Amino acid sequence: MRVVAFVPMKLNNERLPNKNTKPFDNGKPLLHFVFATLRKCRGIDAIYAYCSDRAVVQHLPSDVRYLARETILDRPETLINEVMLAFAKAVEADVYVLAHATAPFISAATIELGISKILHHEYDSALSVMKLQEFFWKDGKPMNYDPRSIPRTQDLHPIHVETTGLYIYRRELIVEQNRRVGDHPFLIEVSRIEGTDINDAIDFAVANALASAGLAGN
Repeated sequence: MRVVAFVPMKLNNERLPNKNTKPFDNGKPLLHFVFATLRKCRGIDAIYAYCSDRAVVQHLPSDVRYLARETILDRPETLINEVMLAFAKAVEADVYVLAHATAPFISAATIELGISKILHHEYDSALSVMKLQEFFWKDGKPMNYDPRSIPRTQDLHPIHVETTGLYIYRRELIVEQNRRVGDHPFLIEVSRIEGTDINDAIDFAVANALASAGLAGN
């Protein structure tokens, strides 16, 4: 089965302009990290940068392919499903690995585990999640505990939250159902560092500090 990884990117980000090419203190641009990790992964047949601006090419490793996407997909209102479907129509594969430059610390082991679960088991998709055991409330009511009998945090019913950094899915899922998570997904639990997601300047500063302190890979 053919496995293709792609990193969709815009260079005109609204909340943090040029964040994908913005360098950390070590001189490496943000996008360096995800491509360095993908290149380490076993089982990936090709890696693409999916971006409308060819200027991104100067930041790419020589073995990462550039695929130009339509500028209409750069609109603020564009949904990620539109981007995923457009890529699937342009590049044939049995399994897609959707990774984001804004999740720089996802590990090769995590990606390989997700690929393996889809190729060798009954899962139709895989995604990175963090397990949270906190006191959650919704609509003014506690979700996972009784305030009359407060448990230890470690005894709380855990809730998984998507990190949005990694999604792996079969071709038919996106082409036929317009989905990246199917009915039989495998949840890959990641640490807080792996779950880092950069949206704004504060997120970038935190990630930069983690990299500078040697707490993250690549």
